[in-house]
Amino acid sequence: MDWKSRRIVAILEGALIEDRAAEDVTTSLTIDRKLRATGSIVAREPCIVAGLGAVPVIMELFNALVVKSGAPSVGRFEVISHPEIFDGVKVKRGQPIAVVRSNACALLATERVILNLLQRMSGIATLTQEFVRAVAGTRTKIVDTRKTIPGLRVLDKYAVCCGGGLNHRLDLRDGISIKRNHIALGGGIEKTLSNALKFRSGKQSVQIEIRSVDELELAIKGGAESILLDNMTPAAVKKAVKLIRAARPTTQIEVSGPVTLANVRKYALAGADLIAVGKLTESAAAVNLGMRVAPDAS
Repeated sequence: MDWKSRRIVAILEGALIEDRAAEDVTTSLTIDRKLRATGSIVAREPCIVAGLGAVPVIMELFNALVVKSGAPSVGRFEVISHPEIFDGVKVKRGQPIAVVRSNACALLATERVILNLLQRMSGIATLTQEFVRAVAGTRTKIVDTRKTIPGLRVLDKYAVCCGGGLNHRLDLRDGISIKRNHIALGGGIEKTLSNALKFRSGKQSVQIEIRSVDELELAIKGGAESILLDNMTPAAVKKAVKLIRAARPTTQIEVSGPVTLANVRKYALAGADLIAVGKLTESAAAVNLGMRVAPDAS
């Protein structure tokens, strides 16, 4: 992850501006501007870490906003983490994730933005890891979807990778995926699939969503290079996989729909190559992290 890319910087700066971090009235009225302090980010529950690289960038951006407002720079800062703590690592409850040494006012003003980001990203990574572990020993890979928070997709999808999952389409330009509404408005499976294969640009793979054996037969006949089995039971997926492998051995098979931690392994054992799990980014619970702040010894 390039934490200093224009896209990421815009997201992080936007979060600071949204919180008016450079205008923290409580801190400005109660804390000595010259006070130095140390903030320890601590896991309050077991989790997979994601988003550590954002912390120093947030601190840099905060200082830039302060200076832009006409106030003096908050000065130097340092972000330290143990060599064995990095994105994708599992930590225990009570374990420090990172230590930030900085101006005390800067720590207090950026605390919520830092924690909000790390808590969401680590929550996504943690849930993803649970799904990945649930299909361990099979050939199936867990992938994400476009069901992300508007504006935060790049961070959400990075967090999925931290948890061991794979990114599917990043956006609507990234691959051709014919869904139910395309089929309904485009003239049916045969016509929409034919048009996509005929008019695609370059080597983009064409995927089509199907929900029944009749639809599957049309997709196979039409030359679908990737087939998405949507809202099927594990038993139905197993039968569909057998039909696809017999007719088109190289066709990629993906499953989506009512996938949970309780049934994901059944879908994997049914023979799917990929299982798309929308809830990884759609409804993952933020993990509980906290920041302990203490003044530095004078």
